[in-house]
Order: sequence, then structure tokens, then C-alpha cells
Amino acid sequence: MTELQIITPDWPAPACVRALVTTRQGGVSKAPYDSLNLGLHVGDSPECVQQNRQQLQYCLSSKHPPQWLQQVHGIEVVAAKTDGVSCEADACFTGRPGLPCAVMTADCLPVFFCTRQGDKVAVAHAGWRGLADGVLEATFEKLQAAPDDVLVWLGPAIGPQQFEVGDEVRETFMAFSQACAAAFIPRLENPGFWLADIYHLARIRLGLLGIDAVSGGDFCTYSDSQRFFSYRRDGVTGRMASLIWIEP
Repeated sequence: MTELQIITPDWPAPACVRALVTTRQGGVSKAPYDSLNLGLHVGDSPECVQQNRQQLQYCLSSKHPPQWLQQVHGIEVVAAKTDGVSCEADACFTGRPGLPCAVMTADCLPVFFCTRQGDKVAVAHAGWRGLADGVLEATFEKLQAAPDDVLVWLGPAIGPQQFEVGDEVRETFMAFSQACAAAFIPRLENPGFWLADIYHLARIRLGLLGIDAVSGGDFCTYSDSQRFFSYRRDGVTGRMASLIWIEP
């Protein structure tokens, strides 16, 4: 087992708020899940995944395991619990110190939330479907905070030069706001398809909520095969985890 490699958000969160994103490096899983796969649902050995999750637990200052989710590209947001039981949802929040919230991704966008006081945190899994259906709005609502009291960091996702989508995806976002036009570039060599900027689409949704303190959005999971799993790139692959918690 190699040393676990993580990414920490560069955002102005209070000191009591801790967050991290795992990379694919530092676990025991074999190819094509090599090596720090944290997803039990992708075909990897359950024993390897559990070892990887235990390795992750060593990096957390919490005695409680993360609140893992069974993600369905929806907008359900749940409160983190201490029982270690996963539940079907695509976002998680808590105001309880020492209880990590988690989502898993391999191209979709992990979106971190916290209040400026550090008394509430959340993380959402935002693929294009969840983003279009309102998972960020649903997560923000659970914080019960004013927009200018919320900080957001956009974690590693597929970048705008690699995320090709069809007309139906663009039309879905355009029906929500004409401002979304700026997030799509036509593929002239492939009519009916577009390069989509999921980071920009998230910023538009957050901005319409009144949330302007948004950081991050500088990664591309598809292009960086050394650090990130990518479903679009590899098909059968592992999952990174994005976690946020309040220090006890």
C-alpha cells in the first residue's frame, strides 16, 4: 500500500471546516480500479474497497465513518448519521462536529458547501442530470443560511475541453436560463454535439441563488489519468471520494 494522496480545497473556509478529495493513488485495488478505489458498486473486490476506506479513515480526525451514499443522479439531500449505513441520495449535510459527509465521483462534479461560521457543511454530487434538476439548490436549502453566508468550492470534474454532450443536454439547461449558453461550445466537426463547461453551469446555478463566494473549478478528471478516475475515459474504473466535516 502506497501513501494516500489527497487534494485539499483552496477556499476561505473557517479553520474548523475540513475537506478533502481523494485521488486514485494510495490504495490496494488492482487494475482497472488502481489503486484507491472507494466505490463498492463498480465491480472491484469488496475486500480491497474496505481496505481503501479504512486507509481513508486514518486521514480523518473523526472517529465516525463517512456518511456514504448510494448515488442515483437525483436531488435527494440527507443528514449525515453515525450508524455507518449508506442511503440513497446525491448530497449530504451536517451541523454536527466530527461527522464526515461524502460523495463519490469519476467525472461528475463534487460541490462543497460551508457557512462562514463553520457551523454547517455539505457536499453534493452533481452530474449534468442532478445539476439540471436542482441538486445544488436542494443542498443549499438544507443549510438554512443566507446566500452571502455560504462558501462553495468546486472539486475535480471533467473539464470543458472534454465534456461532450448532445443537443438535449444543452436544451435542458437553456430552458432553465439563457445564461447557460456561455457554457456550451458547438462541435463543428460533430453537428448536434457540444463541449459543456460543468463548472460554469454550476456557477450560474449558484449565482442565481445569490451565492457568489465560489472557488475551485480548475481540474479535469478526464485529462489527468495519473490522479483521477474517469468514467468517460475508461468506462470500467474506480471512484474518488469528496469529504467535508466540522472539526470536533
